[in-house]
Amino acid sequence: MGTLTSCSFSIGAANFKFRSSFRSCTAREGIGLLGFRRLKNSCFLCGKRSKRGRLLVSDGDFGRFVCFSSDNEGHNEGDREDDSPKESNAVMATVSAEEVEDRRGGEVDSEKTPPSISSRSSNLSPIGPAYNNFQVDSFKLMELLGPEKVDPSDVKLIKDKLFGYSTFWVTKEEAFGDLGEGILFLGNLRGKREEVFSKLQSQLVEVTGDKYNLFMVEEPNSEGPDPRGGPRVSFGLLRKEVSEPGPTTLWQYVIALLLFLLTIGSSVELGIASQINRLPPEVVKYFTDPNAVEPPDMELLVPFVDSALPLAYGVLGVLLFHEVGHFLAAFPKKVKLSIPYFIPNITLGSFGAITQFKSIIPDRSTQVDVSLAGPFAGAALSFSMFAVGLLLSSNPDAAGDLVQVPSMLFQGSLLLGLISRATLGYAAMHASTVAIHPLVIAGWCGLTTTAFNMLPVGCLDGGRAIQGAFGKGALVGFGLTTYTLLGLGVLGGPLSLPWGLYVLICQRSPEKPCLNDVTEVGTWRKAAVTLAVFLVVLTLLPVWDELAEELGIGLVTTF
Repeated sequence: MGTLTSCSFSIGAANFKFRSSFRSCTAREGIGLLGFRRLKNSCFLCGKRSKRGRLLVSDGDFGRFVCFSSDNEGHNEGDREDDSPKESNAVMATVSAEEVEDRRGGEVDSEKTPPSISSRSSNLSPIGPAYNNFQVDSFKLMELLGPEKVDPSDVKLIKDKLFGYSTFWVTKEEAFGDLGEGILFLGNLRGKREEVFSKLQSQLVEVTGDKYNLFMVEEPNSEGPDPRGGPRVSFGLLRKEVSEPGPTTLWQYVIALLLFLLTIGSSVELGIASQINRLPPEVVKYFTDPNAVEPPDMELLVPFVDSALPLAYGVLGVLLFHEVGHFLAAFPKKVKLSIPYFIPNITLGSFGAITQFKSIIPDRSTQVDVSLAGPFAGAALSFSMFAVGLLLSSNPDAAGDLVQVPSMLFQGSLLLGLISRATLGYAAMHASTVAIHPLVIAGWCGLTTTAFNMLPVGCLDGGRAIQGAFGKGALVGFGLTTYTLLGLGVLGGPLSLPWGLYVLICQRSPEKPCLNDVTEVGTWRKAAVTLAVFLVVLTLLPVWDELAEELGIGLVTTF
């Protein structure tokens, strides 16, 4: 790539001659379909303004491009057939770098005005691809529907007013954002990163108002750490309407309400299923026999709804505690959260909820705090119900409230199975069924749901916590390991496949960067995240047959 100051050439009977100056183009300067600017009568090959022409399409190659122009009335090259150079503003040219060099020698002097070229004969064939009006309109529509880019005049103003010897010396600029809609300033830090970032944020508001968000991120492809310690940093600039999530719409409220109603139904269904030893035989056969095709009369389940409500209340209470924990941690940090979208599930009552950040997270410590607050609150309530339920299960006075469940239930979790075995004893656990209080089921389901949501993958609470505590690179490694264990059925047992599909569909993308995505969290936060992941593995790891037989957790049949 270099600088072309002038060129002249001819195609057939028409002589072409134009002057243009352009420099090396990068992705942020307008090359490609996503690089168009919303500037009238401008040439966009390198962001240079032109009085006459506008480059609408470039295939990203220096040696070949297509240039169109239009007059102030909106006529393009197909609208006019006037031979006067003053009245004709339509020019279409495709140029190859080699052909320019071949034809530069014997053509018309480069300083003269070109003759009329608007009448095109049949022997004039374009070298590059031609674009019709429909394609041009499509390109314009893509630009209009794309994200709003940073104003070049603002970029120059920010470089002059914000950056300098005392803050951050800019040496290079790159595209920033998912679609290159922002600017990433690379250079050398001139002070303590937190102090410089705070100063730049306040100056940005003074210079441009409430228009942009400034991000401090690790420098991509950095060759080494910063001499002052820690990673080298860069500063990204994005428009607020591009970087901040939009408000919750009416249809999203409707969807959230419908999902909550379905979750209530699935929780009641779980409460009814927990009374399997009391249900009518035809109902039990329909839900347990794969060959049963004739559905029973569902009115037979109505008498069992009242006795199913306590368990349903417990499951819903864990979900609400989880979300309240998120909101209580986010409120002091002025972080906005979306309404929760509960995910119904007939096995656990619910798979939890999807809660999105509705504002940019200020730093990684806040991300860890908000991510852990929900699971910790839900786990605290769940474990309380689980422990109280185990104590009531061994109390003879509560025998009338107990329900019979298969002992294989306790083989689904190594941690919870060991706690149950230690509380209920060998005689009670080494049987085909175990009599337990419904609170045990509610606590078990709550702890299992919390553990699933704390898996270190994607945008789950565990994924957000890992990303905030150890960085995005660590999340990639944890995520691949988690997907592998779920795919092999090592974690979660029979629920590993549906949960893995749910994460892939709804929660696979990591959280977006914080405003300060560089400053690391404290040691105790990293320790809390590590301990939480360790407890998650113990909760979702099933009890293998040899250990279950040795401890007397259920009846293990060998063939």
